[in-house]
Amino acid sequence: MPATRNRTSNRTSNRTRARSRAVAAGFLLPALLLLGALVVYPIGYSVRRSLFDRSGASFVGLDNYLSLVTDDSLRTAVRNNLIWLVVAPAVATALGLVFAVLTERVRWGTAFKLVVFMPMAISMLAAGIIFRLVYEQDPERGVANAVWVGVHDTFAESSGFPRARPLPVHPLEAAGGGAFVTKEPVRAGVPVLLPLVGVAPAQMPQDARPAHAPAPASTGITGTAWLDFTRGGGGKPNAVDPKELGLKGLRIEAVRDGKVVATATAAADGSFTLPADRADGAVLRLPASNFREQYNGVEWLGPSLVTPAVIGAYVWMWAGFAMVLIGAGLAAVPRELLEAARVDGANEWQVFRRITVPLLAPVLVVVLVTLMINVLKVFDLVFVIAPGSAQDDANVLALQLYRSSFGTDADLGVGSAIAVVLLLLVLPVMVVNIRRIRRESRR
Repeated sequence: MPATRNRTSNRTSNRTRARSRAVAAGFLLPALLLLGALVVYPIGYSVRRSLFDRSGASFVGLDNYLSLVTDDSLRTAVRNNLIWLVVAPAVATALGLVFAVLTERVRWGTAFKLVVFMPMAISMLAAGIIFRLVYEQDPERGVANAVWVGVHDTFAESSGFPRARPLPVHPLEAAGGGAFVTKEPVRAGVPVLLPLVGVAPAQMPQDARPAHAPAPASTGITGTAWLDFTRGGGGKPNAVDPKELGLKGLRIEAVRDGKVVATATAAADGSFTLPADRADGAVLRLPASNFREQYNGVEWLGPSLVTPAVIGAYVWMWAGFAMVLIGAGLAAVPRELLEAARVDGANEWQVFRRITVPLLAPVLVVVLVTLMINVLKVFDLVFVIAPGSAQDDANVLALQLYRSSFGTDADLGVGSAIAVVLLLLVLPVMVVNIRRIRRESRR
């Protein structure tokens, strides 16, 4: 009887387990079907399609993968992806760490965190449009160049009259290097006229005044430098008309035997005076510094800087994400350890480097790995920010995947090969992340 009772109990237990497995399988089946349709099948199809040519009719083996290292545009995409993988996650994580540590020590740390984290609420497309405007070449439109030009002009003297020039009928001629000289030497008592054109009235100095014809002086060489242009017409060349303005700030040099013997700067009405004892018989020169093109900033979206510029936009968006996660980890760091280190004589840098960073290492790895997976898929920022002329120089694998699969010259074989390569690049990072999570769960 006990043996019969045990066999009956075992059969009941087996039926219960089988029923539990069937119920579990029933619940899992829809998820497994969905996973197979949306993940497993596309991966398998992409691997298969990557082994065929453009039309999908001929088997080409690994030729599509070899094109990743032989085709110039594909090679650029691979190189840029490596730059992204090394630079962007490291910079964003480092900034997040600095922000998280510093905001712990200020009263308005919460408000600062909110401001830094706010870009995460913006879509990649919107952020790309914002930074496309930020990197605009024109300093009057692009914030980056407006700041850069402002700093440059603070330390470097800017030209007052770019593109100004004399007319053929004027008493000036080109001297090479962008400078102009008088056609004849100047003499004491003979007024000098230095007319120029090519300056837009809106670019004239705001405090420029109407020019006046120079009066002769026996003790010096007098002259007038002015814009020989009357708005609305009616002016005469080589004559100071009532509505014409002086070229305030124009630099004039008296040159004899190749040496500068005297200098002067035009007043608000364009008048200037040179000493007769030094300038008499010399040639007057308007140096090229008067006409140098104004500094127009940096070509942020040019071939050499477009990738760092786009990475800067990415860091702006994701540094807040890193800061929040690291800040949460920092809140769990035992304060007794930090205080004990300070009591033992450690300075703040030593506390940060030898205690804070080692204790935050698991969180830093999480942030770094998450951002590495994210940058391998970056597409929106590059596509929106990089102009058409520089898109080849900013190319990344995700963008090349789109261009190869959906462009006018689509090659689904190459596009599938790129997709498989991206998957292979992401898998090791995901494996590392999964192992780390398992180790953390065992503790």
